[in-house]
Amino acid sequence: MPTEPSLADLEGMKAKQIISLTVGITFLALSPLARTSSWDDDSHYVPLGRQNGYYIVRPDSQLFRQLGLYDAPYIDTADPLRHGYGADALAFRFNRDGVLIAPPAYVAQELPNDFYIQRIGSLVRGRATVRNVEALFGRGHSVATRSDGFMWYYALPVYNPFEEFDGGGH
Repeated sequence: MPTEPSLADLEGMKAKQIISLTVGITFLALSPLARTSSWDDDSHYVPLGRQNGYYIVRPDSQLFRQLGLYDAPYIDTADPLRHGYGADALAFRFNRDGVLIAPPAYVAQELPNDFYIQRIGSLVRGRATVRNVEALFGRGHSVATRSDGFMWYYALPVYNPFEEFDGGGH
């Protein structure tokens, strides 16, 4: 005949259930963070030949950090105070003589704009200069110094209607 569990056995089983529940809730709570950082990051290099190509980079991605784009003037469209308005950015790295020494980078929150993709794809690393970039994008840039030269950044206004908040809970 089976014996009834003792009070100590019941307390042990209760403790195991609480621990299992805590671990399960923790995994469920952290799973969206893991998915966001790994599945949504499609940053990559787009080769267009031996000397030209460009990067498509998501803000705060591993490639974003690797390329040192910390000064890029992107603005998150998900910021509730901006109601879906924000900015993507273009980044150009030049040597001290003003020659492009790295592929341009497009810091994009969603799909990159073809207008800008075609233009940055036309720049040849080692030949393009600050004058070529200014001819394509104008003078509205910010500058950040680097040990081997400098970076130019252009902010590109963007709007994401799915990030708009009307304050009414809709």
